[in-house]
Amino acid sequence: MTKTLRFLLGDQLTRSISALDGIDPAQDVVLMAEVDAETRHIRHHKQKIAFILAAMRHFAQELRAEGLVVDYVRLDAAENRGDFTSELARAVARHKPDRIVVTEPGEWRVREMMLGWSAMLGLPVEIRDDDRFFCSRADFSRWAGRRETLRMEFFYRDMRRRTGLLMEGDAPVGGKWNFDPENRKPLPAKFRAPQRPRFAPDDTTREILKLTATRYAEHFGDLEPFGWAVTRADARIALDDFIANCLPYFGDFQDAMKSGEPFLYHAVLSPYLNVGLLTPREICVAAERAYLSGAAPINAVEGFIRQILGWREYVRGIYWLRMPEYAETNALDATRPLPWFFWSGETSMNCLGQVIDETRRHAYAHHIQRLMVVGNFALLAGVAPREIEEWYLVVYADAFEWVELPNVHGMAIFADGGALASKPYAASGAYINRMSDYCRNCRHDVAAKAGPTACPFNYLYWNFFIENRSRLPRTPRLAMPLRTFDAMSDERREEIRRDAAAFFASPEMDPRPGRGYAESQKRLPL
Repeated sequence: MTKTLRFLLGDQLTRSISALDGIDPAQDVVLMAEVDAETRHIRHHKQKIAFILAAMRHFAQELRAEGLVVDYVRLDAAENRGDFTSELARAVARHKPDRIVVTEPGEWRVREMMLGWSAMLGLPVEIRDDDRFFCSRADFSRWAGRRETLRMEFFYRDMRRRTGLLMEGDAPVGGKWNFDPENRKPLPAKFRAPQRPRFAPDDTTREILKLTATRYAEHFGDLEPFGWAVTRADARIALDDFIANCLPYFGDFQDAMKSGEPFLYHAVLSPYLNVGLLTPREICVAAERAYLSGAAPINAVEGFIRQILGWREYVRGIYWLRMPEYAETNALDATRPLPWFFWSGETSMNCLGQVIDETRRHAYAHHIQRLMVVGNFALLAGVAPREIEEWYLVVYADAFEWVELPNVHGMAIFADGGALASKPYAASGAYINRMSDYCRNCRHDVAAKAGPTACPFNYLYWNFFIENRSRLPRTPRLAMPLRTFDAMSDERREEIRRDAAAFFASPEMDPRPGRGYAESQKRLPL
């Protein structure tokens, strides 16, 4: 009989994961390892590290309770050599398996590592597809190979047909594929955000929190209060709560933002989905059932399912189709360093200050905050792709390279020149003012278009077209702003250039700690 060592990574915490398929409890061994290389190659948010490690330890406990043999290497174990390859080699020496089985990883770097394991260890290594996704890498490659231009909307429609989600025969439920135009309402004046479930740490999680606080004290973010679900049972509670209390309103208000309210009606399920405590199919089915039972309207349910069945699957497909060259593209020649306020939160722009502060406290921001505040600023300011992409990967609990890189590189900063999205998501302060209350308490005037009191988003928006006019794609989605820009007088363009240049030269944009906006304010005369 064949003895198999089955190696699980920290984002593969799903009992039905392909690496565990066909496991023989009598002789197979499951290897799980907490390794320093994966916590430090990117200086992850403290809560992100604690969440993943706590979820790993709880998952190992569940596998042992089922009767499986789990060889679990703790981060602080004296013999831990600190990386996947070394820990796999030590496990092979301990267990002497006939073969190794893994599920394909979510990161190009780790897959390249896996491809070298067989030759190094002298054992067959089977890398299985990650069948938790609706669309395999091979299927996406076949779909993409039949098209000159790739667009998520057409992929999404094919996925609806393939899965039958929100379908009536060959037609979409409700008569339309996409209800996005109905999903852009600002919050009402009298609004109270729903309470969201948070989960008290048990002894296992408290041990991880202590370890994280000691070992990663210099990393970004607050560690406590820590309220993430770290078991499948608690993640299911979070899913059920979202479906019952938030999904009915998610569609209307998914683009809205409010000071001090990081969650609103958003699912806040992506960390659980991306490490495997929940699966995309069970989430989509739960949302579809809410529509079929009359508990949630079609615009909410379709918009939510599109994010998972459409966008999440699509960005993964793009990642594996285009890597590793994809990460090196820089279509807009953006080179400015990341300002220090992205780490300190000390900025004169209230919208960015709010989002960065909430990110520091929760390791979370919802998708409009990430795209239309943080990403929009990085796009307009021409921040170098590698610097802003590393920031996103550091600060969010749900950030793994396969999903983070295309979202930032392609969607937020248009560094791929349109491979992912049909246009850059550039917006002035008017959009932020319309969809949030951030501008009410900002030192900048969102109504002012020029001068030292004006919202920087206003002149940076038009400066973006000055700097990038020749690089922008010819698309109907840019026709209106380009007509306005092309009709702009030379005097107005020069005014925009002056305002943008003054901003870029200001302490606000300093990339060095202690040299940013907050320090400059301390030096002002009283």
